Amino acid sequence: MSKHFRQIPEAPARPALVPSATRLGPVHIGVTDAAKALPVWRDLVGLTVLSQDDRDVVLGAGERPLIVLHPDAKLPVKARTSGLYHVAIHVPARRDLALATARMFSAKYRNAPTDHLVTETTYLWDADNNGIELTFETPDRGVLIADGGDYYGLDRQGRRHSGRGQVDLGSLFSELKEGESLVVPLPAGTRIGHVHLHVNSLEEAMRFYTEIIGFEYQMLGRGFGMADVTLDYPPHILAFNTWNGEGAPQAPAGHAGLRHFSIELPSPGDLEAVVDRLQKAGAPVTPLPGGAIETVDPAGNRVRLVVQ
Repeated sequence: MSKHFRQIPEAPARPALVPSATRLGPVHIGVTDAAKALPVWRDLVGLTVLSQDDRDVVLGAGERPLIVLHPDAKLPVKARTSGLYHVAIHVPARRDLALATARMFSAKYRNAPTDHLVTETTYLWDADNNGIELTFETPDRGVLIADGGDYYGLDRQGRRHSGRGQVDLGSLFSELKEGESLVVPLPAGTRIGHVHLHVNSLEEAMRFYTEIIGFEYQMLGRGFGMADVTLDYPPHILAFNTWNGEGAPQAPAGHAGLRHFSIELPSPGDLEAVVDRLQKAGAPVTPLPGGAIETVDPAGNRVRLVVQ
């Protein structure tokens, strides 16, 4: 279990079945119009367009693809469905978060700077209501606690922290110099740190992503409708909630939202082991070019597994 998180009573010991070097790869998201999406993903978030055609827009940091936008939707994200809650783009330095947040404030674009104790972050939504989180990890500040129906932080001095307060914007913006340009792309080293999903059942999501995919069990909070899995990430590598309702269906075809996300495994043998667990569990396994495979979780979210 992550050293940045504790569950009371103690969470069951379910160690990871995949190597700790397993990482998330690009997240593919449907939008209605690339021209409306890019002012958010490129100009405010700070991703760089690596390639673009009529079918997709590949955005990244440095030369690494992180987000692929597909302008194939006719309608925005549909409420009360399973799918993407947000994709979390983790930045390597606090200054990177300060620059992006300052760009949003300067543009008067709605965002929500939030202090989770083990991270500082801001949340925003694109024109189709796809959720985005920009995150700087601060695990040395404390730990998160899940205690029955409550969820909070404890700082290193043992003081309780809501885990949901506002970021100290004065401190954050002190990372910047007065009058400096805010037009700075996210740097190499930026990565997809976690993906947070709306699901139809916390228990089914946890079973699928721990026992079958193979992440480490971390927290299941039925009282607040959230669960997550880890690989010693602060605070998680995948998170799940039922805030759109137990049994929430996938959106009908034609809506914006998650197309699929990627899990990158270190070796072909690691991928074969996951495929074996998927097949034994009766989960769908679709071979893809290049040796990758695609499966579908119990909530209908599509997941691609590839070798790094």
